[in-house]
Amino acid sequence: YGASDTEPKSDLEVPEVPEVPVPAGDTPEVLNQVVSGLSSRWRDFWVRGILTLAMISGFFTSIYLGPMALMTIVLCVQIKCFHEIITIGYSVYHCYHLPWFRTLSWYFLLCVNYFLYGETLTDYFFTRVQREEPVRLLSQYHRFISFALYLAGFCMFVLSLVKRHYRLQFYMFGWTHVTLMILATQSHLIIRNLFEGMIWFIVPISCVICNDIMAYMFGFFFGRTPLIKLSPKKMWEGFIGGFFSTIVFGIILSYMMAGYPYFVCPVEFNDHSSSFMMDCEPSELFQLQDYGLPSVLQSITGRTTVTLYPFQIHSVALSSFASIMGPFGGFFASGFKRAFRIKDFANTIPGHGGFMDRFDCQYLMATFVNVYIGSFIRKPNPCKIIQQILALRPDQQLQIFNSIKAHLMERGLLPPLEEAAYLPEGRF
Repeated sequence: YGASDTEPKSDLEVPEVPEVPVPAGDTPEVLNQVVSGLSSRWRDFWVRGILTLAMISGFFTSIYLGPMALMTIVLCVQIKCFHEIITIGYSVYHCYHLPWFRTLSWYFLLCVNYFLYGETLTDYFFTRVQREEPVRLLSQYHRFISFALYLAGFCMFVLSLVKRHYRLQFYMFGWTHVTLMILATQSHLIIRNLFEGMIWFIVPISCVICNDIMAYMFGFFFGRTPLIKLSPKKMWEGFIGGFFSTIVFGIILSYMMAGYPYFVCPVEFNDHSSSFMMDCEPSELFQLQDYGLPSVLQSITGRTTVTLYPFQIHSVALSSFASIMGPFGGFFASGFKRAFRIKDFANTIPGHGGFMDRFDCQYLMATFVNVYIGSFIRKPNPCKIIQQILALRPDQQLQIFNSIKAHLMERGLLPPLEEAAYLPEGRF
């Protein structure tokens, strides 16, 4: 490619990032007619509020449709958010007429999703995977196939390098991978949280939504003190009001959901009906227990104990994170938008911006929930361990059996047995 007037004179120079054009919002005509007589401040308030109610209604509908619908929506949102961020990068990259960036970006997204969803398929559908021969082979060599796919994309990137633009191309290569880390990995964690029980999916997401709404409401009506320069419209009054509102909301929502197996049971696939099921004996986490109240609260309420689901206590941690750390996902997104001098990632949702503007806090929350479950909640699953043992060769199964037997006998949990009762190979 020949040099142009906009081309940097050397590879060491970093060109100024041009302003990224974002298409104008497309507010439905019916909404324009409803709010036409209002000031711009109140017009934005009502448009934002009506669209928020529409999105919440869609969220509840997805919950009713079940886990498959929720997983599909998570994947669609991930793809749309990825498109919005990559489009911004492409607007800069395309100015220099360099090849393959957008194609390679989508290829890497495909590779990452193939790897992550393949891991989930093996973890949660192990029995079914082992039953189907082609799928079993794909599962056995899944990581090698994933690495080979990524390696092909890596080679394509190297072949696409253009003289005098190396630095810019490597910058965009990093752009793609950071986007993948933020979006693909986090959306995968959201789905893994869902498999632990729909309550681990619904409560964290609902807390982030509640905090966003209540922080906006408190900031809109009572806001006087700016919170952070990155987001001039964020107010301390909204931050504090959103925090307490979200704590109360999380406790109430957890109480309403904890009594239903549909929400609290792990999501498992039923081979006979070929569908997901949520049917189990609820764990202690979702059984009412009495807790003693501090003396201060006893004098106020006149009660010595309170009856709660243990999950409600965990919901306080989830709500606190959604209120305190969750907004930093929004601040991060605000800094990103300021770097490229744009108001929103897109104008897909009138009054809200793009999908990334709505879900910037959700991805940070997904990581916290996954780490929280792994640290404080999850225990080894005997069913999965047995499934994995049954997939081994008979000699390997026998070796595990003898190891467990010896371990239990040493601890006195299994009474000693006469050696004559066993064959030399260790069989009865």
